[in-house]
Amino acid sequence: MRLIDYVAPANLLDGRTIAITGAGDGIGRAVALACGQAGAQVVLMGRTIRKLESVYDQLEQCGAPEPAIYPVELQGATLADYEAFAETLSSSFGKLHGLLHNAGELGSRSPIDLYEPDEFAKVMHVNVTAAFLLTRALLPLLKSTGDGSIVFTSSGVGRKARAYWGAYAISKFATEGMMQVLADELESAGAVRVNSLNPGAVRTNMRANAYPAENPASLVSPAQIAPAYLYLLGPDSRSVHGQALSAQPND
Repeated sequence: MRLIDYVAPANLLDGRTIAITGAGDGIGRAVALACGQAGAQVVLMGRTIRKLESVYDQLEQCGAPEPAIYPVELQGATLADYEAFAETLSSSFGKLHGLLHNAGELGSRSPIDLYEPDEFAKVMHVNVTAAFLLTRALLPLLKSTGDGSIVFTSSGVGRKARAYWGAYAISKFATEGMMQVLADELESAGAVRVNSLNPGAVRTNMRANAYPAENPASLVSPAQIAPAYLYLLGPDSRSVHGQALSAQPND
C-alpha cells in the first residue's frame, strides 16, 4: 500500500490523544488538522503561539475535540521542561497515544569544511537531542495506553547522503538510528510502535529554503501526505514497527 493513498476510516482516532511538534505550520499543521478531523485530541507543540492559535481555531471550527497548546522552543528547552510537559499531559489527559516528531532545523547547505560549528550544534540539538529528550519524557505515558505510536520525521538525505546537506543530513541519519534503537528496545513489550517517515518533496517553507529555484506548484501539499501520518498514528498500523517508511512513492 502506498501510504499517501491511505483512506482513514471514519473516527479513526476517536478517544486518542496525539502530540505534534512543529504543529503551527506546514506538515505539522496539516497533520494536526487531519488528526483532529479524525477524532483525536491534538496537543499542538511549537514556538510561535500565533500560529498554534490559528491551528487551534481551525480545529474548533471543524468540530474536532478541544485541542491543547504547549509552546516550546526546542533549542532552549531542558529535560526539566519536557518532564513538566509530561506531567501536564498526564494530569490533563491521563494518556498519550501518539507522538509525531515533526519540527526540524534545516541549517546551511554548505560543505563540511565550511560548516559553522555553532550552527551544526543547533541543528543537531533541535533535530536529535530535543527529540530524544521529549521521547524520554513521554514514553511512560505512551506505554500506559498499550497502543502508542511514535513517528520520527526522516528525509531522503538521512537514508542516502548527499553533498552539501551538512548537519541536516547527519541529524536525519541519527534520527533513523534513534528510531531503530528504540524500536528494538520496545519490540518485546509491544505497547509502543516506533517508525520513521520520509515525507518526500512537499510544498513547505523548509523545502523552499532548501530549493529556492524549485517551482512549488510541482510539489504535493502537506494535506496530501497527511494520510500517511494518520495511518502510522492510528490503530491500522499496529503491526508496523521499526520501519523506515516513505509517504510518497519513489522517495
